[in-house]
Amino acid sequence: MHAQRPEGIDPAARSRARRRALQALYAWQIGGNPMTAIIDEFRREQDMEIADLEYFEDLLRGVERHCAELDAGLRPFLDRDIAQVDPIERAVLRLAAYELKQRADVPYRVVLNEAIEITKRFGAEHGHTYVNGVLDKLAAQWRAVEYRGGGR
Repeated sequence: MHAQRPEGIDPAARSRARRRALQALYAWQIGGNPMTAIIDEFRREQDMEIADLEYFEDLLRGVERHCAELDAGLRPFLDRDIAQVDPIERAVLRLAAYELKQRADVPYRVVLNEAIEITKRFGAEHGHTYVNGVLDKLAAQWRAVEYRGGGR
């Protein structure tokens, strides 16, 4: 187990929470079941003890609650309608967009890196390059001060 940072955050548990959240968002997008049912299902069936359960639930409830706003923010940077984006990539984009918009406590570079890594793991062969391009532009807009200060 990785050591927690001083503020009590376990980065490895957060990464696992993001991976589980991606799987749950994929199920939500494909199956159309209520998010509460999907969260309950993941609690029962997944090994959630090793993930940050609170973060997992925040990601899912946040994407569900802000989905229209997230999609609208992503739209200018997509080369097609959000519904036409590969379901895994769409879930990753929504997840990362939520973190960029609503989780200022997570540095934008962490958001982008995590999104790229889970897309490499679960997405299409070159899906991570698409996700990176879209999220880099989104971060420049939604996290402009941090983005400019971080020097790219």
